[in-house]
Order: sequence, then C-alpha cells, then structure tokens
Amino acid sequence: MGATLKDDFLKQGFELRETHISWVFLGKDRVYKVKKPVSLGFLDFSTLADRKAACEAEISLNRRLAPEVYVSMQPVLRDASGTHILGGEGEVVDYAVEMVRLADDASAQALHTRGTLTAAHIELLATRLAEFHRSCRADTETARFGEVETILGNVRENFEQTRVSGPAHLSSDQIAAIERAQIEFIEQHRERFAERIAEGYVRDGHGDLRLEHVYFDGNEVQIIDCIEFNDRFRYGDVCADLAFLSMDLAYNERVDFAELLLATYARESNDYGLYGLVDFYASYRAYVRAKVTAMMEAQADLADSLRAELHKRAHEFFVLAAAEMRPPLDPPVMIAVFGPIATGKSTLALQLSRSLYAPMISSDRIRKYLAGVSAETSVADGQYTGAYSPEMTARVYEHTLHCARTVLQSQRSIILDATCSRVEQRAMFAELAKRCDVPLLFVECMVPDDICRERLIEREKGRSISDGRISLLSEFRARYQQPTEVPAARLLRIDTTTIDDALVQAVLTHPALTLNRQ
Repeated sequence: MGATLKDDFLKQGFELRETHISWVFLGKDRVYKVKKPVSLGFLDFSTLADRKAACEAEISLNRRLAPEVYVSMQPVLRDASGTHILGGEGEVVDYAVEMVRLADDASAQALHTRGTLTAAHIELLATRLAEFHRSCRADTETARFGEVETILGNVRENFEQTRVSGPAHLSSDQIAAIERAQIEFIEQHRERFAERIAEGYVRDGHGDLRLEHVYFDGNEVQIIDCIEFNDRFRYGDVCADLAFLSMDLAYNERVDFAELLLATYARESNDYGLYGLVDFYASYRAYVRAKVTAMMEAQADLADSLRAELHKRAHEFFVLAAAEMRPPLDPPVMIAVFGPIATGKSTLALQLSRSLYAPMISSDRIRKYLAGVSAETSVADGQYTGAYSPEMTARVYEHTLHCARTVLQSQRSIILDATCSRVEQRAMFAELAKRCDVPLLFVECMVPDDICRERLIEREKGRSISDGRISLLSEFRARYQQPTEVPAARLLRIDTTTIDDALVQAVLTHPALTLNRQ
C-alpha cells in the first residue's frame, strides 16, 4: 500500500521527502505527513490506529512551539477507483498531519548553508527555547526520565543498536571508548543528575531540536517536528534538549554559535547548571544521530548516491560523539565587571559575553530568580531591605559563585556582572578564580555623575532588569568600597560613557587574561 500511496500523491503534484519513519508530501502552501507502517522497537506505526494516535499526538505537541503551522489531521482515503486522495469520499486507509508549508529558505539549516545565519538568530532562538522550557510539563512522571538508571538504559541501548552498524564507521575500540566515557560520566556524576531532577529541570521537551526544524520569520521563531512517537525520547533534562541543537551547530562547524546558544539560554533561564552536563548530553545526542543515520543507510530502496551520503554523515556523527566528551580547546578566563549603579556594567558584560561566546551571570537576574519573579519585575522594597537585605544579597553572591563554578569546571570562560560594592564580595570572586586556576580580571566601570543621573532618569521611564534608581544613588556611592585591595595587575578601571568595540577589545586583550596561573 505504501508505494501505491506514494505514487498516487506524486501523480497529484506533490513533492516527496522521505525519512525512515514518514513520507512527507509537499504542496504549494500545505504539507501532508504520513507515517510509514513500520515497527522499529522504539516506535510502532504498524496499525492504522497506531498511526492515527501518532498523528493526533504530533499535532498537539508541536502546537506548543509552532501553533500556526499544525493545522489538522486529514484522513487519507481510497476512492472507488483505488486512488489515494485527501478529501472526498472513500475508505479511510491512513491519516496525514496537515501543516502550513514554511519557506524552505527560512530554516536555520538553509540560512547556515547560505552563510546568513547570524548571532542574532541564535540569541532569538535561545530566548524562545528558554521560554518554552519554562512552560513545559514537569512532574513525577517526567522526572523518572532524568534518573541515572533511565539515562544509563538509554545510553546502553544506543550502543546495543549499533553493534552491527557501528564498526562500519569506527573501530570497535573507538566505539568502546565512547561508550566507556559516557557511562563513566554518568556514574561519576550521579548527584548532579539527581540535583537536576530536584530543581525541576527534567521536563516534557522537544526531543529532536535540529537546525532543519527551526524556521525564522523576522523576530518570530517556529520550531517543528518534536518527537511524538515515544515519550522517553522527549522527556528529559532541558539540557539534553538544548544539547541536541548545540551538537547540531557543532556538526555544522559553528562551535561559536553552539557556545552562544548555551550562553544566551543560560542567561535567559538562569540555568547555569546545564554546563555541568551539556558536553555529555551533546555526545549522547551525536551518537543518537549516528545511530539513526546508520539505520537510514541500511534501508533497502536507496540510490547509491544517497546511501554514500548517509554513510559519510553517520561516520561524522560517530566521530562527533567522541569529540563532544572533550573540553573546549581555549583555556577559560574569568572577567568580573563591577562598579556603581548605572555605569553600564550589564551592557559591557553582555558585549564581552557575545565576543567570547561565554555565559554571563548577572547578579540582578539571580536576585529576581531567587525571589521567584521575572527578570524585569521590580523587587526594590528599599535599598537594604527585602530582596536587597544583607541576607538576600549574601544568597545572591553565593548562588552567583555556585553558577560560575559550574561553568568554569566545564572549562569555559565566565563573565560576571555585579556591583561588587564590598571588599568581601570581590574577595569571593578572587577565591573562586584561584580555586579553579583561571586568570581573573576585575573591570571597574565608571561614568561622570551627570551621565549616571541621565541614565537613571531614563531607566525609570520603563521596565528594567536593574532596580537601581536615582533615589538610591547618593547612599550607594557613600557605601561603595573602592577596590584598593585588588592588585593593579588584575584591575582595569575604564570610562564606560561609550561602550564600543575598542573598549571591549581593551578588556579582552588585557595582560591579566593571558596569565597562566593566579
């Protein structure tokens, strides 16, 4: 029946794109996706009822990230002449997911191929994913899929399912090394996986985040094709979801964008704990892609050219699975951007973050996160009361240090954005850099009083992540402790009236960041 269905749809003017589990028929402005009647162990579309349920699930789940794309489920009919049709009269023989056809050249993969995928696209995408993950289901059922035994089972299944296909791409010793590295990582970090469950990071996500599933239209992002056929491939740590896309960017030779994706997502979600797991999950995801691509390569009815391309791609994913378990090549650095309110700390820190593709940790964002409110919700009860009490401020700096430590342990650089108005706060950062054995530069931002006041007046006209206001300026300056304790070799004091590329480069090329040890 499948070949006849394909032939009939092709005769009706549809273009066919085929995966190992679906036929995708493309019309001028609509797409119809039909499940293949296959049972592959991890999915079962063998009966009509199974395929109908899968179509219903696909529409419901994908409307979370692409509500205007997934239109309806359409019955596939066989009319009196035996022709397969959509609409009209006849026997229901299958079901199709009806979708709006998105412009082929608007996918992230197409943009990358043309060389027009930008950092702005990546930041927009990361922000959308942070919003999505916040809204995803998280309960006792999803939490089970973040447990170590479940993850170990998934990893071992991957390697069992490539015992035959794997050696065609890597030696048995190389595959064994990847398997050993992944399993040892899980065993050595059991507490970290448990913490992610306790913190609510194991959710009902997307499960198949790839560049070809992401589409841009101005400032809008549509993300399609989440996994509907097996909950355990969709339930998991949000880090595993993000790592799929990070891995795909690395596969497409954009490691810089992969790091920018992580950095932006961490900033928007306040999830810096992902850095403790992302390299493992990227390796795991690369191996999944290797396995699936090898399965596609093994299909019988493929042209030789396509089989050769799939073989090459599978080999590359196997190699990437090994590479992702290794730390980044560039040695990490730590830059602490600090100073009085309204001096441009956050603006400079963000520019540094983008230049280094490194995560930026903002004490303002951390404070709102700990207070349980959105980043732009004011918690300014008073300068030294409520959310700004000494006790809460101590919590903010402790949490900032915890996040920074996790990032540094993943061998990535970190940008810190905090007022650091007290000697003891700066000492905490210095001690962290020493313990992690990374170069540290303190960057103190300064502007003339009139500029500072102008910025604070402008800030009060709208919403802001910072709660610093002009009424607090005098008292803040009076309590601000000058950084006389910071060694001159590790302190850069700069006028941040104008923050431009030259200023950013002055920070990034400072001699303190080239020192090998504290």
